[in-house]
Amino acid sequence: PPSPLWALPEELLLLICSYLDAQALGRLAQVCRRLRFLSSRDVLWRRMARGCLNSGFTQLGTDLAPGIPVKERVKVSQNWRHGRCRRETVLKWKCKQVVFFSSFFLMPWMELDGEYLYLSQAENIQAYPLCPEGAGLQCHPQAIFSGHQEDVCRFVLANSHIVSGGGDGSIVLHKIHGSYSVKFSAHEQEVNCVDFQGGLIVSGSRDRTAKVWSLSTGRVGQCLHTVQTEDRVWSIAISPLLSSFVTGTACCGHTSPLRIWDLESGQLLTCLGTDFHHGAGVLDVFYETPSLLLSCGYDTYIRYWDIRTSTRKCVQEWEEPHDSALYCIRSDKNHMIASGSSYYGVVRLWDKRQTRCLQSFHLCSPTSSPVYCLRFSTTHLYAAVASALHVLDFTA
Repeated sequence: PPSPLWALPEELLLLICSYLDAQALGRLAQVCRRLRFLSSRDVLWRRMARGCLNSGFTQLGTDLAPGIPVKERVKVSQNWRHGRCRRETVLKWKCKQVVFFSSFFLMPWMELDGEYLYLSQAENIQAYPLCPEGAGLQCHPQAIFSGHQEDVCRFVLANSHIVSGGGDGSIVLHKIHGSYSVKFSAHEQEVNCVDFQGGLIVSGSRDRTAKVWSLSTGRVGQCLHTVQTEDRVWSIAISPLLSSFVTGTACCGHTSPLRIWDLESGQLLTCLGTDFHHGAGVLDVFYETPSLLLSCGYDTYIRYWDIRTSTRKCVQEWEEPHDSALYCIRSDKNHMIASGSSYYGVVRLWDKRQTRCLQSFHLCSPTSSPVYCLRFSTTHLYAAVASALHVLDFTA
């Protein structure tokens, strides 16, 4: 006769299964087809997924990858935690000589969306289609966005537009699906960093200024504010609330390299931190939420700032084990951080709940360059050095 268990409503069966861990749910799935279907429901795996690395959930519980079953994301998350992945060099290009104490050449930057990876190579930005199921890139770009006379330093992808800053001091705006583009002279020296949100561009330059630009109709390319930072600006980011922006500078003066400015007036709102050493420049910044911010740079530390609690001291910090500069940083907006260092092209994965590095991957030989930029999805991590683009596939 049928088991009384099957007579229970599905809601009660799901409630009973919710007390099981991942191993028990896996064993339950081997009993019969009905239990296999029941034990694979997203609602049972969601709680576990929110505690996993890079499972597609933010700290607030927002699902960033609704098209992927949560159970599969939990399985892939274990690969992230244990460093199980397939490594591949998907693109190579000729590298210019790097001239120290002068301008850096060919420092690639990239952005990633659902179908394409956008990569800067010299003065162009190229769009490479992702292969089916994320297995690498197609060999040839589908589109090329140009306009700079010198190398692209940074660019950002937002609202179907690409905004880039170049070594020629200009900013170029491209519409991704169309021929529309605008170029305007922005700074006296190279534009090291840009961000674009809500119809506004913010840019930072070696000329020791940060600027706010309008993209509204009839005012495209008009400078709204010029901020005198008194130091070279290496990184910049607009707050998700579109009320302020943060600049990361070279820290060669007497002020904090991390400062937050009002987006509407251009006035200084606050400085972050008080214990930066001379030369501890901030090379990358990343907003997780309007009040949570990550920074990294020359002093080898990743710092986690909560503006609600204190602007004088970060709430957490992690130190690069080999005392090397950190060029780039990203997080899954939950538990995982990925960083790229100048030490032999090393990418590191960090769990915010731990103090030590979780995993590290050497992408290059000892004579190769730093990791200048990285981006990741729930299954892949892309990392760019001066001569190649590498991918780590964690579905392996």
